[in-house]
Amino acid sequence: MLSDSRNLIFVGMPGSGKSTVGVLVAKRLGLGFIDTDLLIQQKAGCTLQDIVNQKGYLALRQIEEEVLLQLNVEKYVISTGGSAVYSDAAMKHLKRKGVVVFLDISLDTVVVRIGDYSLRGISKRPEQSLIELYEERSALYSRYADIMIQGDALNQDQACELLIERLSAFHAH
Repeated sequence: MLSDSRNLIFVGMPGSGKSTVGVLVAKRLGLGFIDTDLLIQQKAGCTLQDIVNQKGYLALRQIEEEVLLQLNVEKYVISTGGSAVYSDAAMKHLKRKGVVVFLDISLDTVVVRIGDYSLRGISKRPEQSLIELYEERSALYSRYADIMIQGDALNQDQACELLIERLSAFHAH
């Protein structure tokens, strides 16, 4: 299914299912699972929201880039933070050893799933609206994606199944 030692790297907006679908896919394919948001919190010794509140969104992006560049794993599903795609260096590093999967959901679905995004530790400019952030990130997610899953109408299990089907087709080429 996944050739040799490659990873699956999940990108997408908060609420897109990177962690939940990622765990399901890792279980189905016998891979390890890493949530880079948790690695960032471990490194910083506080929550993502605390980093944003105390040091600003650019500090969060800097720590995230450092964490991603230090990742050197094989046969893992890697759930990245929503802002991972702001670091070209980190994304190139991840793509060298993996397939990037964009879990795409509409802005309406983001709002429904995450509710009050001020509590999520989202890395955005203070004056930036959620729609501006969504549009900016969607373009970046699409740029790096090898496989795109449109997840609005799918539950976690359906998204997992569809991704496994797409992976088979992706590797057949």
